[in-house]
Amino acid sequence: MKIKVYSTPTCPWCHRVKEFLSEKGVEFEDINVAENQEAAHEMVEKSGQMGVPVIDIDGEIIVGFDKEAIENALTKGK
Repeated sequence: MKIKVYSTPTCPWCHRVKEFLSEKGVEFEDINVAENQEAAHEMVEKSGQMGVPVIDIDGEIIVGFDKEAIENALTKGK
């Protein structure tokens, strides 16, 4: 299962998403879109959104800290 979290250092919801995934023991790649313009462009292409967090779980895009959607995507990937 490949998980990417597009985030910024100042975003409180980004921190919540990463804490949630860490508490579940889920490995993920944290991508700081404030410093990486290429990644920011990739995030917008995938989600159509400028806001963070954007979570990519095996190609399923979740915008924001939607705990239920994250849980469902993680369950599908198992």
